[in-house]
Amino acid sequence: MIIDFDHLEETVIPHFRGGEKETRSRMYTDENNKIMRGKLESGASIGLHVHEGNSEIIYILEGRGKVIDDGSAETLSAGMCHYCPMGHEHSLINDSDEDLIFFAVVPEHK
Repeated sequence: MIIDFDHLEETVIPHFRGGEKETRSRMYTDENNKIMRGKLESGASIGLHVHEGNSEIIYILEGRGKVIDDGSAETLSAGMCHYCPMGHEHSLINDSDEDLIFFAVVPEHK
């Protein structure tokens, strides 16, 4: 199966999970996974949330920012990957002057 993000409809989510500004994403979903390419503009964030019943893998494609991971801040830049296991909390923040482009996979744990 090929997922061509350029041909998927872009979704704009204001204040995603209580974050700042908006999250833009092109997403494929089925009963087992959410697979997305997302963008946070400068100053935007995905709010702090706990993964219950799933986990999340975020790979940074372009830009830089930080993740709050179980209360600790970690810097991210292009080529780096963040993993949030089930039962843990995280937030993704673009604290830079450029767009933060990321690829994320959220597998459901059954």
